[in-house]
Amino acid sequence: MYRVGLNTAITLYRKSKRTINTQQFDTVQFKISAEEYDSTEEEQLKLLYNAVHQLNDIEKALIFLYLEDKNYKEISETMGITEVNARVKMNRVKTKLKTILNP
Repeated sequence: MYRVGLNTAITLYRKSKRTINTQQFDTVQFKISAEEYDSTEEEQLKLLYNAVHQLNDIEKALIFLYLEDKNYKEISETMGITEVNARVKMNRVKTKLKTILNP
């Protein structure tokens, strides 16, 4: 009797794994939001990239790694410098960019 119940449970479990859970198309709500075009954001990005192009190669690499949301440890490993040096250089590059963007 025990073995019959166990085999039945195993069979039902295997069948339930094979079924695919689906949803009705009508019940799914699509949440697509259209954002308005903002020309000021595009202009700010162009100004930022023009300012970055005025930097030297090492400073450009630091800024692009920073813009990719890399932490200072990853930046230092990538650049081959210490973490403290990466922080110092990043602060200097930020102030340099501020002076370029706001003369």
